[in-house]
Amino acid sequence: METTAFDLIVIGAGSTGENVADQAIHGGLSVAVVESDLVGGDCSYWACMPSKALIRPGEALRAARAVKGAAAAVTGSLDPAAVLQRRDSFTSGWDDSGQVEWLEGTGATLVRGTGRITGEREVTVETDDGPVVLIARHAVAVCTGTEPNIPDIEGLRDARPWTTKDVTSAQQVPGSLAILGGGVAACELASAFASLGSDVTLIARHTLLGTMEAFAGEAVARRLRARGVQVRTGAGATRVERSGGTVTLTLSDGELVEAAELLVATGRRPRTGGLGLDVLGLDADDYLTVDDTLRVEGHDWLYAVGDINGRALLTHQGKYQARAAGDVIAARAAGQPVEDDTWGRHAATADHGAVPQVVFTDPQVASVGLTGKAAGERGIAARTVEYDLAQVAGASLHADDYQGKACLVIDEGKGTVVGATFVGPDVAELLHAATIAVVGEVPLHRLWHAVPAYPTMSEVWLRLLEATGDDFRTARR
Repeated sequence: METTAFDLIVIGAGSTGENVADQAIHGGLSVAVVESDLVGGDCSYWACMPSKALIRPGEALRAARAVKGAAAAVTGSLDPAAVLQRRDSFTSGWDDSGQVEWLEGTGATLVRGTGRITGEREVTVETDDGPVVLIARHAVAVCTGTEPNIPDIEGLRDARPWTTKDVTSAQQVPGSLAILGGGVAACELASAFASLGSDVTLIARHTLLGTMEAFAGEAVARRLRARGVQVRTGAGATRVERSGGTVTLTLSDGELVEAAELLVATGRRPRTGGLGLDVLGLDADDYLTVDDTLRVEGHDWLYAVGDINGRALLTHQGKYQARAAGDVIAARAAGQPVEDDTWGRHAATADHGAVPQVVFTDPQVASVGLTGKAAGERGIAARTVEYDLAQVAGASLHADDYQGKACLVIDEGKGTVVGATFVGPDVAELLHAATIAVVGEVPLHRLWHAVPAYPTMSEVWLRLLEATGDDFRTARR
């Protein structure tokens, strides 16, 4: 059996694993990356990129129709075949040769196969040519991400439902689509397939976007209903049956829902199966618990980076963690000081209260940091201020009959922003300013001097500051 040693072994070549490897190589380490599927991972082929490619055409069409003068030039509807073809271009037709070229260009060694931990600093890879044993001189980084969670509902698995992986790679638009779930993926894909012509029914056990400010989910539900989507909140499926070309769901209230296809978007679970975690005494079915340098508790050579640790299931947060992990692995290997204090180079501090996220629905939802409720649960004396985005000149110019809302969550003790949420067309572009304010802990009295350009939607910052009153206008309070 072939045995090869590297400084670092990375299991999983998604965007997180790629970035761990790249950063560690910049730090002078030799790296092997193990991957059993496509290099680039879910984001490139079944999540971020294809889903946004499906969403954007409908978004662009609605934007044109929302401006008088431009609306007159729009005489047709979306071309589903062209949308799917454009989507395929962003996934390179599910060909990862370009990603492989990039990875190998960093100096990493790609090992194709299924990797499992078989001992301390040891990974055995089942390749097409037989097993290969890789030895890590310094560290192993698990970057295998998550996979769709299929709930235990009678008949569901036998009904062959779509997961998010199936729906983002679909080659035809179904005439009707039922979606189980009320989170980000469910709402985004409901919006996308409604634009493409499917009759969509969205079934959520609770509310939509339940971890965000309540007004965000309410706005998305209202707009989906206005576009013809049947939104059933407070309902769950108790039974599912497929007969021929129809899937029938029995809801908790006894109502029946029929559709040509069923998408299950009820959350994710860690992709830990077959990793050999039990060899280390770790739970093989749970997220891996890490410290802020992404090191697994009790194992100074093992790191869990990205979705696999359950801290923030977002591509950009995985890459953020990857930069910290790659740097700290290289630093520890070289015996250099570790900066693991809050906001230090090697600490993934932002995971705790400064995570930005955009939900690409109609309307968009952009948020960062804590909601008002979450701030209260952390014992923060918080005040929430809100403003109607439609009253901002830049928004009214952006689209006729613009509808949107913005809010800031203020730590009254510190006089800083700890959370922000924006809802409305194209609010994604407002988010990074809020992220900087939260991460930088910029005092509100200083934000008064950050003058928003006129007429842009960013003027909402001035209006939100005005809504806080005069309490935060001066440095001394």
